[in-house]
Amino acid sequence: MDKQHPSAPTCARPRIPHQFAQQHPRGVTHVKVRHTARFTVIGNHLAQHPQLSGLAIGLGVHIQSLPTGARVDIRTLTDRFPEGETRIASALRELEAHGYLTRTRHRLPSGHVVTRTVSYNQPGVNEIPVREP
Repeated sequence: MDKQHPSAPTCARPRIPHQFAQQHPRGVTHVKVRHTARFTVIGNHLAQHPQLSGLAIGLGVHIQSLPTGARVDIRTLTDRFPEGETRIASALRELEAHGYLTRTRHRLPSGHVVTRTVSYNQPGVNEIPVREP
């Protein structure tokens, strides 16, 4: 390494336009495109929650992006994500503890026990929408 190569760049070239690199020399630069279909609005209180694990934040975002009636039980989530059953269950408990989910068990007339999950995009708002027949 005693020879210098004048043709080699002195540093890596940024992959972002030069004007952005000059305005924001450190940290993240966002390239934003407005979504017009198939998107979900997620609050920063979830996306940047200081006490939730990355897995809990990811599951919370995933659950909020699903349509009403979608299955969000541990088995379904374990089939969807590479994390195991124990980690998924723990992340769901985190979301419950911080008010993003409630899970209640109900016994059906057939005797089967089902879990009803309610997802809240704003913790502390406990209004459950009434389904129209």
